[in-house]
Amino acid sequence: MKSYRVKMILILSICLLIFFTVLSFYVTNQNMNTAVEESIANQSLESAKRIAETLDVDTYKKFLMNPEKNEYYWAINDELNHFRVDLGALFVYTIKIDNPTVSQTMIAGLPRDKQDFFEIGKPTTIPPEQVVIGYRGMPFTTGVIDDPRYGTYLTVGTPIFDQEDQIIGYLAIDISTSKINAVKEKVQENNLLIFLMNALFTLIIIISFHLLQRWYQKEVAKELASTEDTYQGEIRTLISSVSSLRHDYLNHIQVIQGLLAIGNIDKAKEYIDSLSNEVLLIESINPEIEHPGLAILLKSKKVAAQNQQIQMKTDVANDSFHHITSTDLIKILSNLIDNAMEATMELPESQRNVSILCDKMEDCYLFEVKNTGYKIVDDKEIFKQGFTTKPEHESKVRGQGLFIVKEVVNKYYGDIEIHSKEDGFTIATVKIPTK
Repeated sequence: MKSYRVKMILILSICLLIFFTVLSFYVTNQNMNTAVEESIANQSLESAKRIAETLDVDTYKKFLMNPEKNEYYWAINDELNHFRVDLGALFVYTIKIDNPTVSQTMIAGLPRDKQDFFEIGKPTTIPPEQVVIGYRGMPFTTGVIDDPRYGTYLTVGTPIFDQEDQIIGYLAIDISTSKINAVKEKVQENNLLIFLMNALFTLIIIISFHLLQRWYQKEVAKELASTEDTYQGEIRTLISSVSSLRHDYLNHIQVIQGLLAIGNIDKAKEYIDSLSNEVLLIESINPEIEHPGLAILLKSKKVAAQNQQIQMKTDVANDSFHHITSTDLIKILSNLIDNAMEATMELPESQRNVSILCDKMEDCYLFEVKNTGYKIVDDKEIFKQGFTTKPEHESKVRGQGLFIVKEVVNKYYGDIEIHSKEDGFTIATVKIPTK
């Protein structure tokens, strides 16, 4: 079921990727088409302004005085035709705008042998919206015009000024959409490659995210399994200790009942006092420990230590130890304390001692577990996985405790040292940086 959900998420992600890629391509393509049209129109408008500035105004004014295909007409026409060929435009011509609705063509700007159809004063196809702009004396740019005779094109126009800066007409340029489309195709080819690269990059990101997610899930599962093993071990130890205590106290109650039955009240009282001292030893752990997990761990270890006749002392600073996770703190201390308690079991009951220190220093946490027992010969090999000084038959899995502690300490860039002193004590010291 989980694998099915993961596959569905991956398929949905790919579908969304394709959808948004296509949508992005469409929107960008539309914007690109508009941008290309605007760019060519602006470029053509600049060309129209330059032509208008270089036009022989005196000759054009003479033509306007008698608008016929005379020598003045042909002089301006040939000049405009020359510009048309240089620009690769559909038409370069002059128009007259003397009303806000219709403009008229004045000089066609075509070869002389192709002007039989042309009539001076013929209305143009320029839309009224742009005619109004020209009527106000401003340059204009049309959208794409669909002409049944000349096809599709867009038109730009700019005023023609005389020496007194008076508008005497307009110079217009028609640009065929075939030229515009040729530019669009080149831009689209470049954009298509960019889109494919972006789509591939996004797909790689999605796949990488999926792989990282699976890796993270495995790491979390591994961490949870390790944490569960730690807590399960502590629970089993606690249950075993409680069972042992229950068995012991049943025996204690039977002894007390026997002493009372024979009337030896003083002995019964003395026995009860000794039991009270044992309970006080269990309760000697500081109840004000801020870290609940640490408090429970030390309480369970105290009970286990008492069952094994181990004298255990604890010294815990009033701190929450929040710079280290609860699971990692439990892993460190539970393994160190278990090793310490096992080491003391090699000694007579009177010599079994374990002391635990949990302190907050200026720049680190200090965890120290001290125990009696035989000396450690090689303090470098003890952190290797599988290394143990215990007999093989004592456990199915050996040499994992200190290896786990070392791994956790390294995770926090901390330090761990274990060494034996001449006085018979072995000390395990862990420092976890808090900065």
